[in-house]
Amino acid sequence: MRRKGRSVTGKVSIGLKGRKLEHQSVRVEFIGQIELFYDRGNSHDFLSLVKQLEPPGEMARDATYDFDFHQVEKPHETYTGTNVRLRYFLRVTIVRRLSDIVVEKDIAVHTLSQFPELNNSLKMEVGIEDCLHIEFEYNKAKYHLKDTVIGKIYFLLVRIKIKHMELAIIRKEITGTAPNLCTETEQIAKYEIMDGAPVKGESIPIRLFLSGYDLTPTMKEVNKKFSVRYYLNLVLVDEEERRYFKQQEIILWRKGDSKVARQMVTEK
Repeated sequence: MRRKGRSVTGKVSIGLKGRKLEHQSVRVEFIGQIELFYDRGNSHDFLSLVKQLEPPGEMARDATYDFDFHQVEKPHETYTGTNVRLRYFLRVTIVRRLSDIVVEKDIAVHTLSQFPELNNSLKMEVGIEDCLHIEFEYNKAKYHLKDTVIGKIYFLLVRIKIKHMELAIIRKEITGTAPNLCTETEQIAKYEIMDGAPVKGESIPIRLFLSGYDLTPTMKEVNKKFSVRYYLNLVLVDEEERRYFKQQEIILWRKGDSKVARQMVTEK
């Protein structure tokens, strides 16, 4: 949910160490930028604000300037992945005749969300004709980053010898645009559900705590540059080391501390 963000305020201090400094201007910028690592020469700014701190002239003594980017809407969360980085940063520039003096400072933006109004359970079936038929059910489809995945797996038909079963959290980072899409798949966590052969009619409980893993909210078509999606991957391995799996997408979100979605900015 997009809301007005908090203001970005601070001070810029310039120390001259007893020397004078001629300049064309002093300015501070607040920038939101997406950088694709395979296209490093072409970053994409989705947010760019500037404030003039000092007109052209000569600085004879140390100076401190206050700045305030008032209630800036920051539409996306900070993210650093395999092939892409989304960052917010402040840039102070002293414009000079020969070479500018530039200093940048990154900040982190967390987008806080409210509880989803609709959050139905997930039910799916996995089967191999006349050999295996199981149903699995997760308690919901949307989880906050400190949530717990709770579910059950029901074995309706078992005619192959299952050695063990595991549940994994998979992150897929998709960058670029069709037809030149690049997908990076990373296994974030793996949880062993069962060790040993199940029998028909057996049910296995699932309880996976998300708080211990490095997760981000789900991101879809961020500025038409990239997406980050998460999946629960159920894997069965038989005694001949054959693997059977089923993936189900889940939505992750960052829980806010009120009913109104807000944005929190913290300095790195």
